[in-house]
Amino acid sequence: MRILHTSDWHLGQNFMGKSRQAEHQELIDWLLTQVEEHAVDAVLVAGDIFDTGTPPSYARELYSQLVVRLHTEGVALLLLGGNHDSVATLGESRELLACLSAKVVAAASDDAAAQVVVLPKRSGEAGCIVCAIPFIRPRDVLQSQAGQSAVDKQLSLQSAIQQHYQAVHDAACVRRDELTAKLGCSLPLIATGHLTTVGASASESVREIYVGALEAFPTTAFPPSDYIALGHIHRPQKIGGQEHIRYCGSPISLSFDEGHQQKEVLLVDLDADGLKAVTPLLVPRFQALVSVSGNLSKLPAAIGAAALEGSYERPVWLEVTVAEDDYLTDLPERIEMMVKELPVEVLRIRRQRGNAAARLAAEASETLDELSPHEVFARRLQQEELAEDLQLALCERYSGIVASLQGEEA
Repeated sequence: MRILHTSDWHLGQNFMGKSRQAEHQELIDWLLTQVEEHAVDAVLVAGDIFDTGTPPSYARELYSQLVVRLHTEGVALLLLGGNHDSVATLGESRELLACLSAKVVAAASDDAAAQVVVLPKRSGEAGCIVCAIPFIRPRDVLQSQAGQSAVDKQLSLQSAIQQHYQAVHDAACVRRDELTAKLGCSLPLIATGHLTTVGASASESVREIYVGALEAFPTTAFPPSDYIALGHIHRPQKIGGQEHIRYCGSPISLSFDEGHQQKEVLLVDLDADGLKAVTPLLVPRFQALVSVSGNLSKLPAAIGAAALEGSYERPVWLEVTVAEDDYLTDLPERIEMMVKELPVEVLRIRRQRGNAAARLAAEASETLDELSPHEVFARRLQQEELAEDLQLALCERYSGIVASLQGEEA
């Protein structure tokens, strides 16, 4: 059984006013080529399929295109909800997509057996059993108790998530025993997750959407599985040096600090004895994101080097951090002169300040294009002294308002 493990596509992302539509289209085309060349049996997307709960129409079209093209190739697809995904948006087409070889698990369920998925090989035979666990919201597994401290709530949430994993694992073992008796051979067992684990290295584009989010789930709390396919962290990595616990990372760079990363998807080979191999497939960089820094005397050379990574058809998206000369008020004009006639687009200019007061001033100079609505609200909420339950309720209410407004605009 060969699975392609990917996650964190963030279809519909608006990156400082720039659409990622062209990149995601190229990604889908590239992915389909890899699926065919490597004879992949099933594709697993471990959360954050969309960037917002109300993705733009072109993002939904790309989503549908992925489903249809994989179905045409005879390849099964498992789609898991992430913290950026709307349960309602993913759930609305679940039954329709089931007719196209795609299984959608948008949210955690009280029925553990409902999260057990048997993924087939291209031949139609059962290939593996998946504990299909998406992003778990506290309300999915936990009821808030009065008088609990923040630490107690954190521990209660961790315990509740662990119990949920165990319940789904137990149901998967029952299903595996049934299929073993029927088929005469055992099937490998996979678990999924969209969360942060202990030891995972994140990037600036990884953000939670509720206050009091679980900071890190211990790897020892996962039930025994042949492979654990994780999403949420955008940097590809093994966890705790263990070959079978993996973040595949996002397939495109979603922030400037990811611009230097080599993105990848993972080919996972399993058989009745368990995990055989995990092979990274390196994803081409469809759009260059480059950060440069220095004073005004050094920046021209750095910008010139960055420009070599782009073309006039697809210029480099550039972040410029100015050091030493950051006190000048005409920095945008000076930077504009440096990039003139070069295949680059400056999306953000930052001033490197050496004291706390200057850093606050720099934050104040940020434009709304640099911040999502949720980040604006989170910063305002930090200025208030509110109980954690009230903060959570306000965040959920605000997310609903933003989603409804974005739905009207779409």
